[in-house]
Amino acid sequence: MSDISTAEQEYLHHPDHDAHHLSTLGYASEFKREMSPWANFSLGFTYLSPVVGVYTVFAFALATGGPPMIWSFLLVGAGQFLVALVFSEVVAQYPVAGGVYPWARRLWGRKYAWMTGWVYLVALLVTIASVVYGAGPYMATAFGFESTTNTTIACALVLLALATIINFLGTRVLAMAAMIGFTAEILGALFVGIWLLVFHREHNLGVIFDSFGAGGNSNYLWAFAAAALIGIYQYYGFEACGDVAEEVPDPGRLIPKAMRRTIYIGGAAATFVCLALVLSVGDIPAVIAGTDTDPVGNVLLQAFGTTGSRVILMIVLLSFLSCAMSLQAAASRLAYSYGRDDMIVGAGLLRKFSPARAVPPYALLVAAIVPAVIVLGSKFSTDAITKIVSFAALGIYIGFQMVVLAALRARLKGWVPSGKYRLGKWGLPVNIAALAYGVIAIVNMAWPRTPDAPWYDNWIVALSAFVVIAVGLVYMAVHRTAGRSTAPYDDAIPKPASAPAAESVPSA
Repeated sequence: MSDISTAEQEYLHHPDHDAHHLSTLGYASEFKREMSPWANFSLGFTYLSPVVGVYTVFAFALATGGPPMIWSFLLVGAGQFLVALVFSEVVAQYPVAGGVYPWARRLWGRKYAWMTGWVYLVALLVTIASVVYGAGPYMATAFGFESTTNTTIACALVLLALATIINFLGTRVLAMAAMIGFTAEILGALFVGIWLLVFHREHNLGVIFDSFGAGGNSNYLWAFAAAALIGIYQYYGFEACGDVAEEVPDPGRLIPKAMRRTIYIGGAAATFVCLALVLSVGDIPAVIAGTDTDPVGNVLLQAFGTTGSRVILMIVLLSFLSCAMSLQAAASRLAYSYGRDDMIVGAGLLRKFSPARAVPPYALLVAAIVPAVIVLGSKFSTDAITKIVSFAALGIYIGFQMVVLAALRARLKGWVPSGKYRLGKWGLPVNIAALAYGVIAIVNMAWPRTPDAPWYDNWIVALSAFVVIAVGLVYMAVHRTAGRSTAPYDDAIPKPASAPAAESVPSA
């Protein structure tokens, strides 16, 4: 670490360090800094949600790649850890609400930031819908009623309404709910995992090296790459710690720690849950052959019985609720940051703030209404909602890598991170490695794997990304809000003495 800078000395001697730092970045925050370090970590953890991620994708991953798919958790975890290190440097210097959008704005510029935030916001809203919709069958089983399209929609809307209410109650309640969700999920995951390993284990550890013929006669690498989506879908959520940067005291120091802690603990928990399930599935070849399509449900039923499995499913539902709540918090802060910078239609409403609850109410409504509309759309076409949701994880990864690319460009143009967390000489190689990993992950997610399906279904993930980006470009061409915003931008890269820095007028 280098010697303390003049800016840091000024920051430390100011009576309200956080407000002063934010003021130097051009903003005056209305949020209350009521989120503790562990609550901030819990928000990222519940967004990442090991239980939701593993339970949702386990059947597909095991059927596609067999038990060795579990190694993807280590590979993806290492790659996303590099991304988290890049984000840590950026958020330490720019602890502004909204996450990837304000980071891209300071590292590159307004239009690039607009597209980064647009892709990420759409992905977040779609992910909220997919999480609450995915909870439907679990809720039906837990409460003992038939899982139909109508009941799934009803359950999803109830879960979405609960998440919205929690978010409307303010930062303190959100923080408390996130910590309760984290505690319940981690204890539940540990209890279920240990119970399965002690009383219901069907295999020894050697099974994680046996593919059981997954992938057929083709190169197993392709089957593993497809199954690795379980890891790829798992390791995001750490950026949510930075989305609420204006609600955390000393964010430049605490948020980077929370991000890395999310990777450590969340990744370890997800790997443990997956391992316990793999070792407890009695007939793995049946899963690979497609005759056992619900290995998670069957394992829980066999291990805990009808009543016990329902209790476990209640904990799973709490994990789904916590995940939706954290996603909604992230999406609302992003929408609010767009409105505050006057970067999108409806900015006047999106930037409105409730002093009583210290939340942006209209931004929260967007994070509730749009997912609700997507869920209701499944009433008319389950296939359509599947296509819409297919964009979710890819969009989040694209948003991530747009920030990583912006950081690399800024670094090459002279940006030297000046926040409380710095990688020093490791900054450039870590940044390059993070970008390389991200590109590989994006290609893996978009790669077509259903050659027998119509071309538009085979390429649906890549096509959905193309549509979202194309709509964003059309919007930017027609509605030039992005180019008019006077909020601070493009100030990470040192400017020549003759070139004035971008305008930096504090905004309400």
